Amino acid sequence: MTELDEDDGGDFAAVAYREEDFWDLYLLPVALTRDFKGLLHALRQQPSISGSIGMLAIGDDFFVIVRVYGDDVSAFLSDVTASVDWQVARDVLVYLDISVPDDEDLDQVLPAGDMSVLADLGLDEMELGALAGDLDLYPDEVLASIAERVGFHQAFQRAVDSMG
Repeated sequence: MTELDEDDGGDFAAVAYREEDFWDLYLLPVALTRDFKGLLHALRQQPSISGSIGMLAIGDDFFVIVRVYGDDVSAFLSDVTASVDWQVARDVLVYLDISVPDDEDLDQVLPAGDMSVLADLGLDEMELGALAGDLDLYPDEVLASIAERVGFHQAFQRAVDSMG
């Protein structure tokens, strides 16, 4: 099954940003779960002095974290194998200048990109890698856990609860 066969149920795009000591998070149009360039554009529109954090959850398959701070962009893809079925995952790999894996390379879930994307906010590389590799958690659950560790869980939960 490809992304064209599936509906957007459970998929979401969100942006988190901090002004002074207050985190805010709001949902972006679900169409951005299919449009990496559009996501980058939306993140660059945030007025935050500390940058913005974009999060995509794609069904029960994978998640993406993107951090935009001025002209600097860091991106993390939870599973490179998602690039076989999902254009947005391929777009992240292209952005990261990483080749889309061949079929024989698809035997394990491996993350790609900047493992330290949220390290300065309290989520180190080891923790992010462990969360990305936990096959018992759905992408939205991983992102909720990340939001809690970084400090914007309440805003994340409010936004997610407003979806359904």
